[in-house]
Amino acid sequence: VPFAKNDSKTRPLLISSGKGGVGKSSVTTNLAVALAAQGYSVGIIDADIYGYSIPRMLGTDRDPVVIDEMLIPPEMYGVRAISIGYFVPQGEAIVWRGPMLHKALEQFLTDVFWDEPDFLLIDMPPGTGDIHLTLMQTVPVTGAVIVSTPQDVALADAKKGIAMFGQAQLNVPIIGLVENMSYFTPAELPANRYYIFGKQGGQRLASEYDLPFLGEIPIVQSIREGGDQGIPVMMSDDIITQQAFIRFAAQVVRS
Repeated sequence: VPFAKNDSKTRPLLISSGKGGVGKSSVTTNLAVALAAQGYSVGIIDADIYGYSIPRMLGTDRDPVVIDEMLIPPEMYGVRAISIGYFVPQGEAIVWRGPMLHKALEQFLTDVFWDEPDFLLIDMPPGTGDIHLTLMQTVPVTGAVIVSTPQDVALADAKKGIAMFGQAQLNVPIIGLVENMSYFTPAELPANRYYIFGKQGGQRLASEYDLPFLGEIPIVQSIREGGDQGIPVMMSDDIITQQAFIRFAAQVVRS
């Protein structure tokens, strides 16, 4: 694993959540684009093997190519990415046991030419299972970002993710928590905020565990449209959401 070398400049960061449906992949995609826009070289490993979505959200228009027995990942918006989605026919389900999952992740780490990015964001699957253990025991992870929404049911699952990273045998530092789907702002009333899923739940959870709060990401139509069309909201004309991701990225850089 090239990132395990003592002189590696790459910061591998796990983007994780305790449950699905909190927008973790869209957060990963737009954080990566925001970091690239600030001049950093960025890679994404889509570790959500069963529920991969990074290729579509990033809008990469070609598959990886092989040169000298190494995979060259496709790049879009200054972000390189690898995902099982590049190797599986559209619509086909991944039905694998643990050893095959581990082998795929190992190849993403060792058989892909990453060229030492400044940040390697690893989009984790939901939960606290085998893939989490494999990555944390294989990659010298420099930190984890917890993604949650403000509602109590999501916060309860986020606590499980926080507890997992804090386990003595893993001991992965959590650099902070970001709250997704924090509020809705209508385009015609940009000064108004509607807290659909509750208010400041992420801030309270971060305070409870003495974690940095990395920011609030609104729930807006442009994020959904961008994810479907392969045009991240960072590349749209939604200035409010762009600024939210830029502030979030700045917090990650400083952590």
